[in-house]
Amino acid sequence: MQPPPDYSASVVERLQTMTGDGHIQYDAQQIAVARRLDMILEALHSRKPASKTSALGWLFASRRKVEQPVRGLYIHGSVGRGKTMLMDILHELAPIERKRRAHFHEFMADVHSRIHAHRQKLKKGETKQADPVPPVAASLHAEAVLLCFDEFTVTDIADAMILSRLFTELFRLGSILVATSNVEPDNLYLDGLNRQLFLPFVSLLKDNVDVVSLDTETDYRMEKTKSLPVWLVPINGVNDTRIEAAWHEVTQGAKSVPDGIAMKGRTIHVPLAAHGAARFTFADLCEQPLAATDYLAIAERYHTVFVEHVPVLAVEKRNETKRFINLVDALYDRQIRLIASAAAMPEALLPVRKGTVGFEFDRTVSRLFEMRSEEYLAASANNTRG
Repeated sequence: MQPPPDYSASVVERLQTMTGDGHIQYDAQQIAVARRLDMILEALHSRKPASKTSALGWLFASRRKVEQPVRGLYIHGSVGRGKTMLMDILHELAPIERKRRAHFHEFMADVHSRIHAHRQKLKKGETKQADPVPPVAASLHAEAVLLCFDEFTVTDIADAMILSRLFTELFRLGSILVATSNVEPDNLYLDGLNRQLFLPFVSLLKDNVDVVSLDTETDYRMEKTKSLPVWLVPINGVNDTRIEAAWHEVTQGAKSVPDGIAMKGRTIHVPLAAHGAARFTFADLCEQPLAATDYLAIAERYHTVFVEHVPVLAVEKRNETKRFINLVDALYDRQIRLIASAAAMPEALLPVRKGTVGFEFDRTVSRLFEMRSEEYLAASANNTRG
């Protein structure tokens, strides 16, 4: 049984302890961001604890004198700089029960689910509130005052169109937002459809959170994982264990949950996702009717993709082979890191090569070898997505 968090500690103190233990390197920029997070901690400590006498205590508390709003923090920068680590420390140390830490896409999926449920109630006559946003925001705020979002990015028009109204309500209720992102707020949803309708959210965001950059010279994720295996052969229990260890290292032990990518009226199922990484089997990606655009969507969402149990590709597996070629092309073009377990080395995956597919697979083999090089891994470390 783990001991309870030490709420008297600060983010800076936690970083100093981790540095002293040799767990991380000293980084002045991380310390500077930690100080900003400690301002949020101090504000939370100064608030009176919420009453636990009633499940509706939050409702009655909202009728009291409104407290000075606490400004949140939006931390942006390239991958592997420690943004998520800092946010997670804040979430752990925050001395309140009503707090939530989630991948931003997971949170928005929850929002859309709640909106759908409210509309169903409206159809059944169970509510007279036609606008679902205020009650959804109220329910979210009732569950969590502090919202910590990892990888804040906007790619879906449905998300883009609702964010301004949703967070207007959340900030009005007193929600505190802390988020990490690969892009600064002004570049969110940069080339999105009807972006002008999204821009009020950017202004709203900057009115309620401070924006800081964390772009240290060192990619700590790469420092930790550059010695990890990239292509594991053969498929066996030993390499399954090594893949599991690599996943734990890349995701820094973050909770792994299923994810989904909205794609033209359907959803690309992601079995496991955490900390900007996605984990699939070959069957998940290449034995399903996925197209090149689906693989590009995956490459836009994640910085590292795990593909387990890549088999030797028999002649009759032409469709699966073509999908694998498209998958590698998408990951390579976006400089996404690939970690895989396979039955054979790349050059032996397709023993019989005929026609266009055979020619294309020669390119795939070449790319798979390049994707294992230090140069490619260094380039993928600098890969950012909006």
